[in-house]
Amino acid sequence: MQTEEVDVLIIGAGPSGSVAAGLLLQQGLRVLVIEKEQFPRFSIGESLLPQSMEYIEAAGFLQDVVEAGFQYKNGAAFVRGDKHTAFDFRDKFSEGWGTTYQVQRADFDHVLIKAAEKAGAEVRYQHRVVAVDVARDRPIVRVVSADKETYQVSARFLLDASGFGRVLPRLLDLETPSTFPVRGAYFTHIEDNIPLGTFDRNKILISVHPEHVGVWYWTIPFSNGRCSVGVVAATEFLEQFEGTETERLQAIVAQTPTLSTMLGAAVWDTPARKLVGYAANVKSLHGKGYALLGNAGEFLDPVFSSGVTIAVKSASLAAQAIGRVFQGETVDWQADYADPLKAGVDAFRSFVESWYSGGFQDVIFYPHQSPEVRKMITAILAGYAWDTQNPYVAQPARLRTLEQVCAA
Repeated sequence: MQTEEVDVLIIGAGPSGSVAAGLLLQQGLRVLVIEKEQFPRFSIGESLLPQSMEYIEAAGFLQDVVEAGFQYKNGAAFVRGDKHTAFDFRDKFSEGWGTTYQVQRADFDHVLIKAAEKAGAEVRYQHRVVAVDVARDRPIVRVVSADKETYQVSARFLLDASGFGRVLPRLLDLETPSTFPVRGAYFTHIEDNIPLGTFDRNKILISVHPEHVGVWYWTIPFSNGRCSVGVVAATEFLEQFEGTETERLQAIVAQTPTLSTMLGAAVWDTPARKLVGYAANVKSLHGKGYALLGNAGEFLDPVFSSGVTIAVKSASLAAQAIGRVFQGETVDWQADYADPLKAGVDAFRSFVESWYSGGFQDVIFYPHQSPEVRKMITAILAGYAWDTQNPYVAQPARLRTLEQVCAA
């Protein structure tokens, strides 16, 4: 069987794979990306956070993203019953980007991987990784091409950026149950026809079900008059509804008057999809000659749109560590990669858990917010979950005290 050799093999051409490729190419490394799909392809997770722009810029892809014409985004709006609040990400505690984009991921992911190709990465679409051997000095990966031909790639290092495909967790038996309850989502893209002046298209809108605090909806506007609409809830709630995924989603939207009224003229022209049990975790984010990026390692929940930010942060950390390895340094992958990544993920986790308990909802809708604390919360909503100067990042347990104050 034919065996090729590269410096770094990346499984998956999504944001973490593209950004990792761009950063590694800047170090003069030969990078090969194996992607099972043909791009552009559909993916969910369309609302970016400003923190992600730092890593897109570092990878050399900023101009490509800016010129793609995506919907500008400067914050997030929340609605629960007759309560409404909005956070402007530019008015935040942490330094860094305060704006970003809301994107159709098929286009956004394609822009990033094309930029990686332009920078020198070799990308093979419709090629599938079917086996991996990490017991040798160099990982060996077996790949099947679109023409059903099998070949092997020997890499000095292997990165799994396969997202929900979770290639290495499956092949290396790394998967472990998530501690989050099983939730599901129905979602689709629609021609929204939202009347001008009734909706700030520069912000994602999060709507809470009027009776169920753990049921929420996203409305993510795009620059072409369309938007992504979805609902997240416990599976037992979703299973109450009958019909197609589209009919179920429409029925759940109809239970929230503010949202159903806003989407009253929408054209539901794309069949809805269903995703259940999306939360995932692994035994370890790294091993001999490999590391897991983004959703391939752990996925929390979509409520704060943290997925792409965690993905590109992991790409940055991994690229730095690989650079040190190739310079002959000894890298402690737990201390230099997994622990720093996990610190931010855990900060996000505390806010996700608080959201579903209702405590964080009390915080964001609290009518007498401290301007200073609001900026700290805004920074985390903007993705700055690794800024340990922020007390709510350094000590996520402080959120419990804040919840008690706002619930009183």
